[in-house]
Amino acid sequence: MEATAEPVLYRQLLLWDQSLESEDEEEEIAEPLVPDPWKPQDSSGWKEAGARPGAWAQLVVALLLLVLGSSLATWQLRTRGSATETLGSVAPPPSGHSHRPGVYHHGAIISPAATCSRLGQELLVAGGNVVDAGVGAALCLAVVHPHATGLGAMFWGLFHNSSSGNSTALTSGPAQSLVPGQGLPLALPALRLLHTRFGRLPWPRLLAGPTKLAQEGFLVDTPLARALAAHGTKGLCPLLCHSDGTPLGPGDRATNPKLAAVLHKAARASTPDFAWNALLSLLAKDLGLEGRSAEPMPTLEPALKLPLAQGVLFTTPSPSAGPELLALLQAALQSRGPSSDPCPPRLQTTETPVSSVLATVDSSGSVLLLISSLNSSFGSRHLSPSTGVILSNLVAQSAISTWTCPLILRGSPDDTEDDVLGLVASGTPAAARVTTHALVSHLARPQTQLQHHHHHQHQAQQGPTESPSVCGQGIVLQVAAHAEHAHVSSVPSGCCPYQGF
Repeated sequence: MEATAEPVLYRQLLLWDQSLESEDEEEEIAEPLVPDPWKPQDSSGWKEAGARPGAWAQLVVALLLLVLGSSLATWQLRTRGSATETLGSVAPPPSGHSHRPGVYHHGAIISPAATCSRLGQELLVAGGNVVDAGVGAALCLAVVHPHATGLGAMFWGLFHNSSSGNSTALTSGPAQSLVPGQGLPLALPALRLLHTRFGRLPWPRLLAGPTKLAQEGFLVDTPLARALAAHGTKGLCPLLCHSDGTPLGPGDRATNPKLAAVLHKAARASTPDFAWNALLSLLAKDLGLEGRSAEPMPTLEPALKLPLAQGVLFTTPSPSAGPELLALLQAALQSRGPSSDPCPPRLQTTETPVSSVLATVDSSGSVLLLISSLNSSFGSRHLSPSTGVILSNLVAQSAISTWTCPLILRGSPDDTEDDVLGLVASGTPAAARVTTHALVSHLARPQTQLQHHHHHQHQAQQGPTESPSVCGQGIVLQVAAHAEHAHVSSVPSGCCPYQGF
């Protein structure tokens, strides 16, 4: 990743450099050309000046030099101020070409919340990699989107390392209950494990932003307000309620100081187990538990892969929908082409699983896809008074395969561009089928759109583009590395804010 641009420094403009003057000239001009207005003047001095033919000419030249020097100094200060403002906004330097929205030189992130996408961008600018940005944004979403994710959620992820060419799956295993109807919270150990293995920035740096949001407050955005309006506030007060019990609306401020304290302790914990054990102890106290159940810890393991003519596909292993996804893709790609109606039929389900997704990418081709869920909106609707955590209602019988199937396509080594594409779906009970449709649509594009272009402007703007639809089911986030640029988009377009640099 390239370093950010350094501020432009200007040399001080010297209006008078004595080193350029000779000793004879210093002796010749013994008196100031412009007399001190506060010092009594001798009229004989003026007479003497008038008697010397070059004196008045020297006086005029000196005045002109002073005026010119003042103008140049003023212009210099204005230019320096303008340069400082540009650098402060992290504007890209002039590069001779333009980009369409969602295309960046270095890296980018897309998530359901603008606040969290900005936080992820800040971590990228600070020198972090895609894992730092993704984990930081996930912790941010745990604060500002408690209807879809949180420290009580289950996390799955897929990371592609461009340096090694390998992909790694973050797995949480089968869902387990802390108590009947309330799932075991595995977010902290999962995210800490991922960061310890692949992150670059210090762990406390990633928790600083989310901790501040929980402590000082965040503004309720449209997705959270809609969830509150649709599902009510039972079990969620006082966190997400007005004093009269009515739900917070868009733009209202919410604070979660108990959650801020948990995040603060997690940042300062000497070991990952210490932070998680502290959280479990507080939850056990709230729930009246004397002991804890079994603790299946998250793991990192090689991703499932499927070699194709177009490259290699990677996804997460069972019990996620990864195996189902690869089977669907293999069948679709072995056929002669997409069917006339490639969209999957809608599944008849009583409730669509609620999940949260985000994706990060850098121009070298490293990609992180994260997906988490409380199972249903606001999970178990049990707000822990000691921790500010809402536990999920993911239990042993929960079908994780309905919402977990991130996908990465690494281009063929024979391809000079060596493109990398990442897809992750949310908000649909048919995530594997929707992801299959999105990838088949991408691969069905005319090959001329994927070839290398000689003009750098066209090269930067081309690359992977969003599919025209997602069959009306949920959303799909798409990130890609193409032509040494990072690309982000979503279907439907504009559903999720993105940031990059």
